[in-house]
Amino acid sequence: MSFSAVDIEEERAAAAADEIRRLPAEVNWEMLDKSRFFVLGAALFSGVSAALYPAVVVKTHLQVAPPPQAAAATAAAILRRDGVRGFYRGFGASLAGTVPARALYMAALEATKSSVGSAALRLGVPEPAASAAASAAGGVSAAVAAQVVWTPVDVVSQRLMVQTPASCRYRGGADAFRKILRADGVRGLYRGFGLSILTYAPSNAVWWSSYAVAQRLLWRAVGADRGDDSYAALVAVQGASAAAAGGAAALVTMPLDTVKTRIQVMEAADAARPTLAGTVRGLLKEGGWAACYRGLGPRWGSMSLSAATMVTTYEFLKRLSAKEGSLGR
Repeated sequence: MSFSAVDIEEERAAAAADEIRRLPAEVNWEMLDKSRFFVLGAALFSGVSAALYPAVVVKTHLQVAPPPQAAAATAAAILRRDGVRGFYRGFGASLAGTVPARALYMAALEATKSSVGSAALRLGVPEPAASAAASAAGGVSAAVAAQVVWTPVDVVSQRLMVQTPASCRYRGGADAFRKILRADGVRGLYRGFGLSILTYAPSNAVWWSSYAVAQRLLWRAVGADRGDDSYAALVAVQGASAAAAGGAAALVTMPLDTVKTRIQVMEAADAARPTLAGTVRGLLKEGGWAACYRGLGPRWGSMSLSAATMVTTYEFLKRLSAKEGSLGR
């Protein structure tokens, strides 16, 4: 290799090191006060879930209703029939599961990101690639861990979401849990579990790696220095990166989510249990491939807004939970 080539490589390495130095300080798993992290996380994410829950209810109604409807018409029908309370059917059951599910998600995400990122750097992988790989691996492990709790919560809360006063089969989350368990066993509570993993594991991998890359690109465009007093820029970049990644993930995974929701909500008729193939055939018969995208508007809006809100809340939570002196520059 010539001296000029060596000089170019050294300049590139110096530029990359300078870019890393200018990025906001990352709060990793080892730097967190775990007790504070989980307690504050439960409180913050419960509030965020409450704000975004009505969009999830509308999306679920659109996915299970046979005739195609507009999101606004569905929301108006829920409001007219049940009032504001209709937008929070099943919220108690959802919230009860959200706290442990979020705890599992955050622990798996941060522990995996930290271990994979460190291992990749030790193997000589460049820092940007190591960060993206660690984020992708963290997303997969977090999705798998959280679905152990989230799938039964989804099954129960979605059944409550779509029932009406005229067809009220369940008196609440506990009653729904007991009746599903009695009718279908544990398998009934985990209906759609495999499809949930198939939906959320790759979605989370793409989401977290895209978020890491988008953040780096946006910081490069903004040109802010980590030493600057630029918290507003930090929140704006993180929110924009998260919203873009969330919207893309919603679009890619929408058909799988629609099928999963149908399988989880449909009651077993006699001995016939809803199957993946039968559910897909039913959807295509109702409205072709467009039927698989029913509820895309609310889900896209919910996931984009949720991603932006969750990530800015999550990054804020990590900074609140950082051990004393761990963020020293």
